[in-house]
Amino acid sequence: MIDLTASLLPGDDHEFRREIRAWLSEHPRPTGEQLARRGLVAPHWPRPWGLDASPIEQLLVDDELRRAGVQRPTNPIGIGWAGPTIVMAGTQEQKDRYLFELLSGEHFWCQLFSEPESGSDLASLRTTAVRDGDEWVVNGQKIWTSAAQFAQYGILLARTDARADKHHGITYFICEMRAPGIEIRPIREMTGGATFNEVFFTDVRIPHDNVVGDVHDGWRLARVTLGNERVSLSTGGALWGRGPTAMDVVDAARAMRTRGVTLDADVRDQVTRLYLRHVLLELIRTRTLVQRLAGAEPGPEASVRKIMADEHGQDVMAVGQRLVGATAMLLGATNAELPREVAMFASPEWAQGTLFSRALTIGGGTGEVQRNILAERVLGLPRDATPTTFSAHGNQAS
Repeated sequence: MIDLTASLLPGDDHEFRREIRAWLSEHPRPTGEQLARRGLVAPHWPRPWGLDASPIEQLLVDDELRRAGVQRPTNPIGIGWAGPTIVMAGTQEQKDRYLFELLSGEHFWCQLFSEPESGSDLASLRTTAVRDGDEWVVNGQKIWTSAAQFAQYGILLARTDARADKHHGITYFICEMRAPGIEIRPIREMTGGATFNEVFFTDVRIPHDNVVGDVHDGWRLARVTLGNERVSLSTGGALWGRGPTAMDVVDAARAMRTRGVTLDADVRDQVTRLYLRHVLLELIRTRTLVQRLAGAEPGPEASVRKIMADEHGQDVMAVGQRLVGATAMLLGATNAELPREVAMFASPEWAQGTLFSRALTIGGGTGEVQRNILAERVLGLPRDATPTTFSAHGNQAS
């Protein structure tokens, strides 16, 4: 694994590093609650939920947790997307009620944004919420909701003013997933699992106290959430930061060559291309990091990196599978004769990951949507190529 940020980090004598290392030595196996109370789950958040950490301090926390073999609680939507929005726009009561349990992983969260007819055009959502005293009555349907069947809470977008244009009249709610009137139907995937779900709302009552920010101002908050989502899903690894990398494929190819296995020219070319893209993605990540360290907001790098990382992740899985051959296609297959670096490609987890990797270019905004964002907001291209602008052959008309 290439780590281009190592030279950016202070050494062992740095006071903040020593402080974190001392705490970890006193808590060698910290619980999720202990990590949350110490501010180590999201150190960049304001106190008391985080440490008001600078970018360098965030990297030091990551480095010390990695050295100590300590894993943060698993709650990606809660910690990565819902939490930052509540920190920015939630009431003090909402912060006190939800944030620590969210950070500790005690309460798992999901996202209730996408709908059957408003995927890439989220602002056209049709789920409604009507005010009834101190409550809102919600009716509608959401789809592609990850882990809804396990979540205690969800962040929900619903239309609260039908007369407003589609980017207004939307409100951002915190929804209890076990509330009466909610029905969750798992969507069976080709992996055999059910990561995603449909969620139906029939006269679901949500307290007005669960509105985040101002009524009708949900679209602005949704953009905050989606911005965090895009950055979260552009991390390294073939499965959104939780899977193997191109370097695992390179190591496997080297191990096979050491054992005398001849790789044909096409496979060697594919492995080389994976390595080059891996280095390029690391350079983009480092560029974004340097901008943050300088106090600047990153530009279009998040969208660029998500596009590249998702397609790269699919290629990593495909090339690794090709190295092993037919054995990699069998769920539950193992082969003790394979070298250690190659055996992972014939594991059940790898086979399932290969199937799941098809979702990478869809989840968190499709590659096509990300390309549209770059075309319109960075390159300044028009939203549509109309017949009055372009000829039938795609050339600019006179």
